[in-house]
Amino acid sequence: MESIDPRKLLVKITSALDELKIDYFITGGMAVAVWGRPRSTADIDAVIKIVEPKITALVRSLRKISKSGYIDEETAKKAVRNGEEFNFIDPETGMKVDFWPMKDGENRGEFERRVPQKILGRKVFFISPEDLILSKLVWYQKSGSERHLEDAESVLKVQKNLDLKYLKRIASAQGFLEPLAHLLKKRVK
Repeated sequence: MESIDPRKLLVKITSALDELKIDYFITGGMAVAVWGRPRSTADIDAVIKIVEPKITALVRSLRKISKSGYIDEETAKKAVRNGEEFNFIDPETGMKVDFWPMKDGENRGEFERRVPQKILGRKVFFISPEDLILSKLVWYQKSGSERHLEDAESVLKVQKNLDLKYLKRIASAQGFLEPLAHLLKKRVK
């Protein structure tokens, strides 16, 4: 049985976004694999700057990636209007792509700090390691899942040149300085 390389789907998805001039960055487990320790993930999380009229073109591009892939255009349009996520499911890889439309005022700084990385010879934009850590702390607060803390810890341990002042300032402003401080203590051990 051939193993599935999720990077191939990632490159196809980000190529489609680039062709349509839809700004994006990759976050979630794929970003953890880039900035921290590699871990398996069954999805690709992409934060995108998109307006409803571009959904039809995006759906068309995604269907070119996989004719049997699943995406519902009306659901995607409604999600963009409501600032909610929508999905594309690729049956060839079994992976799901979660598209998170940028909400007014949110993610602006993350887009400014996104970082290009080469994946299979192609430039792909990822959330910065600092913003990924902060995002994981937010998700930990929302869900209580230790997986998010483990992901944040992984990035903290692997990345040695983090902007700690930025991390502490934002964590303090968002009310999760304590979990960050705990992870930073573990980092130096």
